Amino acid sequence: MAADPALALNPEQSAAARYGQRDAGGRFAAGPLLIIAGAGTGKTNTLAHRVAHLVAEGVDPQRILLLTFTRRAAEEMTRRAERIVAAVRGTDGGTRATRLSWAGTFHSIGNRLLRVHARELGLDPSFTVLDRGDSADLLDVVRHELALSARERRFPRKDTCLAIYSHRVNTLQPLAATLAEHWPWCRDFEADLTRLFRAYVERKQAQQVLDYDDLLLYWHALVGEPALAARVASLFDHVLVDEYQDTNRLQAEILTRLRPDGAGLAVVGDDAQSIYSFRAATVDNILEFPRQFVPPAAVVTLTENYRSTQPILDAANALIGEAARQHRKDLRARRGGGARPRLVTVADDRGQADYVVAEVLRAREAGVALRRQAVLFRSSHHSDFLEIELSRRNIPYVKYGGLKFLEAAHVKDLLAVLRFADNPRNRIAGFRVLQLLPGMGPAHSDRCLTALAAGGGALASLAAFEPPAAARADWPSLTALLGALGAPAAPWAGQVERVRDWYRPHLERHYDAAPVRAGDLEQLVRIAGGYPNRERFLSELALDPPQASGDLSGPPLLDEDYLVLSTVHSAKGQEWQSVYLLNVNDGSFPSEFAAGTPALLEEERRLLYVAMTRARDALHLVTPLKYYVTQQPRLGDAHVYGARSRFLTERVLATLEPVAAVDAPALDPATGVPLPRVDVGARLRALWD
Repeated sequence: MAADPALALNPEQSAAARYGQRDAGGRFAAGPLLIIAGAGTGKTNTLAHRVAHLVAEGVDPQRILLLTFTRRAAEEMTRRAERIVAAVRGTDGGTRATRLSWAGTFHSIGNRLLRVHARELGLDPSFTVLDRGDSADLLDVVRHELALSARERRFPRKDTCLAIYSHRVNTLQPLAATLAEHWPWCRDFEADLTRLFRAYVERKQAQQVLDYDDLLLYWHALVGEPALAARVASLFDHVLVDEYQDTNRLQAEILTRLRPDGAGLAVVGDDAQSIYSFRAATVDNILEFPRQFVPPAAVVTLTENYRSTQPILDAANALIGEAARQHRKDLRARRGGGARPRLVTVADDRGQADYVVAEVLRAREAGVALRRQAVLFRSSHHSDFLEIELSRRNIPYVKYGGLKFLEAAHVKDLLAVLRFADNPRNRIAGFRVLQLLPGMGPAHSDRCLTALAAGGGALASLAAFEPPAAARADWPSLTALLGALGAPAAPWAGQVERVRDWYRPHLERHYDAAPVRAGDLEQLVRIAGGYPNRERFLSELALDPPQASGDLSGPPLLDEDYLVLSTVHSAKGQEWQSVYLLNVNDGSFPSEFAAGTPALLEEERRLLYVAMTRARDALHLVTPLKYYVTQQPRLGDAHVYGARSRFLTERVLATLEPVAAVDAPALDPATGVPLPRVDVGARLRALWD
């Protein structure tokens, strides 16, 4: 047997990494495996060691399928596996042989498989992948054409329509059920939405464009045909899946169709961190996984936590221990003891901001850098008061959840040129490109694209189109550019630079701060250098876009340090030395919009658990007594009381250190609502007025 790459792991991790044995033919084989990886228990390291162990046992890396939820996770997993194998073999030269050619996100792997099997699925192998913005725009075009935007009653806007469509297809449930559960105000539009979605699908097929959801739908259909499923399954000996708790029903069915008996299938995740049902993820996938196979899948649970102190884990264990359905686990701290988490009572939002700022500065003076501290919240607007106070105190901060890099208009412009050259039937890209020229409004652009389609989609036919007078000077350079890019033998190297150079005068004409925006285009040039061809570049950018400084709030990176502000959803997978969690009240944890069903309430419990387990050394749960009502200023000092979160039961409270940051009134032990104060002295004095 090869040297064991799991020697550095703890016993639980080693059992997960080494699971399996050689079959009668001498090949390393394994039945279905579920690795329950509690927060901070070394999930990524364990999965990387499993990959390395498979390679060390003789499994061809080219026959390992690794599915993750971000491209960066796949790359990190591959790098770690390479280092482990190299260390075991005692050489630096073995890393090339460990390269996982089938590692990536569900959507990127689906994109690759669909291009291989495009003909069998009625697709052109050169299909274009739409990003979310372009998908919404195409849906909006169809929405207007069907006159659904001209109704007397409010019809859902394009982004809502796309969210409904996406949720319905990823959950594989009827549209009526999707509307009833998540968009009840749209139930009366079921017939119109059905008509809209059918027309949207037909338009995508006519233009040979696929959106995110299509990549899974077509893959699902591919492995739904036994002969094709067998061809795809034959490519892989082992299938490994990261963050399995975040999969939706469509993804789970793809996996079971690839591996009906579970042979070689290993999934890693934590049901306690399943918090993305709004993206159609379902915790049922990980809860039901062992029972999907006969015999049931093996389950290995990782409970040794390398991140937090034991008092923080005691609070988290108490919280999640009361969940109705779960794979039970009790996290143990590798690091040992520490201070108990604080449950801090403050008067209101302003008091909450004052407390957090004071503690952040105190921790900074004690040696904890600002960037090693984070303020987390349920919804983005919950940090409004705090942001004002941070600005007043000259404390730089970064807030996650802003405009994504590929959503910036100038970046979308440049990519649209490449997408249009790649697929002239892509009318969304064509409209955007044509309207960059002066005088080319929607009517002229539509006329041009109609003529292009009539000419068979040959970009060379654009030279014969008669543009409006204002666009004539720029027309030859555009047609020459598209002709060069669209040539079958056109080399990929230098294409982004050529488009950037053509686009520069249009950038200056359309947008303010052109030099700053030009920096983003330079970043695109650098990114393009890492891809072998245009299709991979465009597809991967659409499926897993990069981050840029535009995601950040204000100019924090100009300073030496900055505090992190983030929603809990955006904080998953991160960790900080000190964590401050705002508004631990009913209405936030759980959200007032999640009180409708037990399933949603359980997800809110898991959301609070995720927030708490981001902390390494210090955790502050802040609970304001009241919130000011600003919608009706005529009421003066109008406010409502905030009840303590229902998740803070007696069992959880016993793990926390209560702190009153104000002269706070006593709380009703049953509800957490402040008890009334009675000024008896004033009443007695009033008897003698």
